[in-house]
Amino acid sequence: MPDAPHSGGGGPDNLRGMINTYPSSEDAEVAIAAVRAGAEVVRNSYGQRLARIDKGAGDFATTADLEAERAILDVIRSTRPHDAVLGEEGGQQGSLDSSRQWLVDPLCGTLNYAVGTMLVAVNVALRGGPAAVADPFSGEVFFTDGVSARVRQDGKDTPLTPTAATRLVDVNLDPPFPNAPAFKATDLLGHPTFIARFRPRVLSTTLALAWVAAGRRAAYVTDGADLSDSVHFAAGIALCRAAGCVVTGVNGAPIGDGGLGVVAAADADTHELLMSMIRPEG
Repeated sequence: MPDAPHSGGGGPDNLRGMINTYPSSEDAEVAIAAVRAGAEVVRNSYGQRLARIDKGAGDFATTADLEAERAILDVIRSTRPHDAVLGEEGGQQGSLDSSRQWLVDPLCGTLNYAVGTMLVAVNVALRGGPAAVADPFSGEVFFTDGVSARVRQDGKDTPLTPTAATRLVDVNLDPPFPNAPAFKATDLLGHPTFIARFRPRVLSTTLALAWVAAGRRAAYVTDGADLSDSVHFAAGIALCRAAGCVVTGVNGAPIGDGGLGVVAAADADTHELLMSMIRPEG
């Protein structure tokens, strides 16, 4: 991908203007290249004895997380050297007030990965713009340029088409649960309407959001705070929105505008039905 176009002058204001002129299609290709680089590390490290880095509260990273993030950052730095990055493992790099920030989750599903379960995702999103999610083991890359959403595999791009036909709903059961007691995922799973209409799944990675966009899941539900700028969720939310899914918080508010957690549904009817169980008083 080319560097930012050059123009006269060299002051900071001019530089800021320069780095905002990338076409969204080029940023999408950066996101794709970045997740592919991370996915290669994750795939090649699978099954090895990996050192664990304790992060507290039962959470940890592995050396694969760290190396995958480094591979992703190498792509971003080489193609977008002036952009800021927020990485799950490395934290903030670059200016906090940058108009362009990449959100990087190098291995979503570390607990799955560490015990030999091939259900993980590599997530990269430009805040408010293009994003990509890689499945390291299927070779699929789900991506959006901010307008449309597609999946790339074996050099072919196919549009993502959400559908609720599977009736499978992924529900994140990992703590914390900041919206309890108003919303508890376990209550949703036991709701008579949920039992009658859907079948629960627990993927334990935000690959499930990509699957909603692709029509492999009817919906995805997770508790949480405002997840719009989360390294874990931003890419999946962007995919679902671009694919035409209905995405709000568990409180019904738009993500990024008061929405807490995520309810991403393939269509309006599925979203409405889930919300009737999540917020029956609404």
